[in-house]
Amino acid sequence: MIVPPERSGERLDKFLSSSEFDITRARAKKLIDDGCVTVNGESFKASYALKAGDEVLAVIPEPVSPDMIGEDIPLEIIYEDDDIIVVNKPAGMVTHPSAGHYSGTLAHALLGHCGNLSGIGGVARPGIAHRLDKDTSGIIVAAKNDKAHLAISEQLKDRTLGRTYVAVVKGTPKPADGSIEAEIGRNPKDRKKMAIVERGGKHAVSHYRVVQELSQKTSLLEVTLETGRTHQIRVHMHSINRPVVGDPMYSRGSGKFAIKRQALHAWRMRLRHPVTGEALELYAPLPKDMEELIRCLDGDPSPYIK
Repeated sequence: MIVPPERSGERLDKFLSSSEFDITRARAKKLIDDGCVTVNGESFKASYALKAGDEVLAVIPEPVSPDMIGEDIPLEIIYEDDDIIVVNKPAGMVTHPSAGHYSGTLAHALLGHCGNLSGIGGVARPGIAHRLDKDTSGIIVAAKNDKAHLAISEQLKDRTLGRTYVAVVKGTPKPADGSIEAEIGRNPKDRKKMAIVERGGKHAVSHYRVVQELSQKTSLLEVTLETGRTHQIRVHMHSINRPVVGDPMYSRGSGKFAIKRQALHAWRMRLRHPVTGEALELYAPLPKDMEELIRCLDGDPSPYIK
């Protein structure tokens, strides 16, 4: 990444943590100390003051879980063949191992079921080309071989893999059918959160449609991703003052609703089969907690529970 003029003089570790690398400052310092970061081909300390035009390169190793062994965890399988497996991930399940989550993840469950998956994602992310937040439920695809993994990754990159979510939000967006386009990066005041940022973020686009206006000043939405950034829907809806109901991170007063997590579910996926080229349109039925929430708000969840 080339340092722009307005960021001249910035510390190297700060630059890494607030740029497209999407890592914490502590992680940035460790990478620098480990020799994984260069500026114009040379290694420097974390405190190095960058100059406009400097080229910063970072090699970020994949996280490694030493005990990445398949586990016998039930899966709700939507589609499976020799190349891919598509499942309905429950809320509460972490997608792949991370700090504090070294067992019981979707990756462990997939390995337990399939025995082997694509190795492109590294030891900790077998077959997984995209992810869902721990407390977001819904459809996710994993590749069983490298050829399928590369093809799925390419569809994500060229935005031909379509993902539509069902969300319950506070209030009703205006207009009822619209788009939110705003860069997303780490929240400078809270590194656990993401935020809309003016610079150093990643391009993000979400398209929403109001399906039903519900009681208690809430609405049922379909949100289709054009990009797939961390917390994208949650951050975008918060940015227009229509946060996702139940979201403990981006919505105040979440406890008054009949759900214990963000009311967000990855409902539909459209993709080309990575090997045969067949057009697939797959659905993950709403889980009970979101179905009950919508009914409690005098809505009709039936189109999403087939």
